Amino acid sequence: MPVAIKVENLSKAYRLGVIGTGTLGNDLKRWYARTRGKEDPFLKIGETNDRTTKGTGDVVWSLRDINFEIEQGDAVGIIGKNGAGKSTLLKILSRVTGPTTGKITGNGRVASLLEVGTGFHPELTGKDNIYLNGTILGMRKKEIKRKFDEIVDFAGVERYIDTPVKRYSSGMYVRLAFAVAAYLESEILIVDEVLAVGDAEFQKKCLGKMNEVSKSEGRTILFVSHNMAAIKTLCRYSIVLEYGKLKYKGSAANAVSAYLKGDAESMNCKFFGETHNNEIFKLEEISLNATGKTADTVLDEYHGIEINIKIHIKNQPERIHVTFVLNNEHGEPIFTFSHVSAQVFLKKGFNHLKCLLPEGFLNVGSYYLSFYIIKDSKETLFVEKDIIAFDVQEGQRKIGGWMGREPGIIKPIFKWQTLTT
Repeated sequence: MPVAIKVENLSKAYRLGVIGTGTLGNDLKRWYARTRGKEDPFLKIGETNDRTTKGTGDVVWSLRDINFEIEQGDAVGIIGKNGAGKSTLLKILSRVTGPTTGKITGNGRVASLLEVGTGFHPELTGKDNIYLNGTILGMRKKEIKRKFDEIVDFAGVERYIDTPVKRYSSGMYVRLAFAVAAYLESEILIVDEVLAVGDAEFQKKCLGKMNEVSKSEGRTILFVSHNMAAIKTLCRYSIVLEYGKLKYKGSAANAVSAYLKGDAESMNCKFFGETHNNEIFKLEEISLNATGKTADTVLDEYHGIEINIKIHIKNQPERIHVTFVLNNEHGEPIFTFSHVSAQVFLKKGFNHLKCLLPEGFLNVGSYYLSFYIIKDSKETLFVEKDIIAFDVQEGQRKIGGWMGREPGIIKPIFKWQTLTT
């Protein structure tokens, strides 16, 4: 198959530092703050691509020495945590920004859906924006007209097609933007995480359309998502980015495993130091081990699982709670659990929370915990996906013979009785 995109030694650096405020008055306010030893009121840029640590340099490498090839007609997933460089890579491939070093060779027109509103003029109607985007892609008016009805029908915005898009909701915006990108005649379709704005039915519809244009029309797709099930369903091949570097490239299933697994041998105990210390809380440690044992990454299916959280609450403990989401090896959520449901509450000062999953609860497999700190049951103060990774292995049955891995996610041990009359 011919190569649609070839990336060679690609790197992207951003230089941090003082950025002009745009007005003389604000520049004077900045100068006055500095003369008084105060923080610059207009400094809003962080220092490092690793968002959990504070950097010391003035250059951030969002991407470093990236190399890969994508064949025409391939659907390729790009996965990685926040700050890994995924969006930067897509912007470079879409020609929104240029690389610092390296070379990109592309074969075909590119249609991009990078973020809500990209490529749309807010003052123009939905209809006008369809024609505008088609013209940018180099299509003739009659070619766009031929696709127009399909675009409007897919987006489900016929009633508002003559309304300026600045009045659209974010969901309507994304529906129309995706329909334009999918139906207009580009050889390469680039889709960022923006599909998360849509509802579940629309996301499923989009995945079906991307699958169709890849397999039936031979168009190349680059798809960024945190939905691992979607990546494995749509993509044959995936790449994993970590702190701007290419960590893995290969089959989608192996890439998802590499991303979710991470450094699983050390992820079962995570220390935070001063990285998450603010006026509300200080998160110290999250750890997991078999009940009554030192930390184990691999657990027996008949072991209980002990989860420990060590956290300082500095004020209003009654308004703060922590929550876990347990995900399976495909990145799909299994269930959510919190100390609040057990009527256990945080207190001001140091808290050591312990949660016990009973023996025989989880089936054999790989699991990943995501962690949230919530305020007032609605404001997320902290979130880290896949903060703990662990495996549950086959165990020795107490009674009876070995049956192998049985269907289902959980494997509870219920109480049984034999009743005689």
